[in-house]
Amino acid sequence: GDAILDAIIAEYLYARFPEEDEGFLTQVRSKIVKRKQLNKIAYNLDISPFLVSNTNAQQSQVNLLGNAFEALIGAIYLDKGYRRTRIFVIRKILRKHLDVDRLARKESDFKSRIIEWAQKNKKEISFVSQEESKPDSHETYFSSNVMLVDEKLGTGTGHSKKDAEQKAAEEALENIPQ
Repeated sequence: GDAILDAIIAEYLYARFPEEDEGFLTQVRSKIVKRKQLNKIAYNLDISPFLVSNTNAQQSQVNLLGNAFEALIGAIYLDKGYRRTRIFVIRKILRKHLDVDRLARKESDFKSRIIEWAQKNKKEISFVSQEESKPDSHETYFSSNVMLVDEKLGTGTGHSKKDAEQKAAEEALENIPQ
């Protein structure tokens, strides 16, 4: 399902933004198919009543909806073919559940931006990340700090190291010395 979804969205974006370069199209496609976005779409489609799961881990539960959505796209493709799946994704998903223009404008790669800032300004920054667990729970999460020498510019937490680093970088961008 994920490969079909990627192909349909890439084709749609190429037609929607004919003047944009490959980098822009790839960035927008990535924003649409990232796990958080797919989870949100699946939630809005209310597919959870159709799922049966025996997983207890929170991380598995977090991604369950997005995984089920990708499986749904794969099932539609196997049953109806590419053309009908493309129509479904464009009409029922992209047009009804996503504001593609807003996503195209939304900044989301804060880590790359803070690294570019550091290189441009000849500053040395680092990301210090660690896995932690909540007291009285088996649930783990990650915390990350963006450091400029010994100064903490930003802090973030998330279910993955990548999420924690993105949140820390977003906060750091608000705190960088001008």
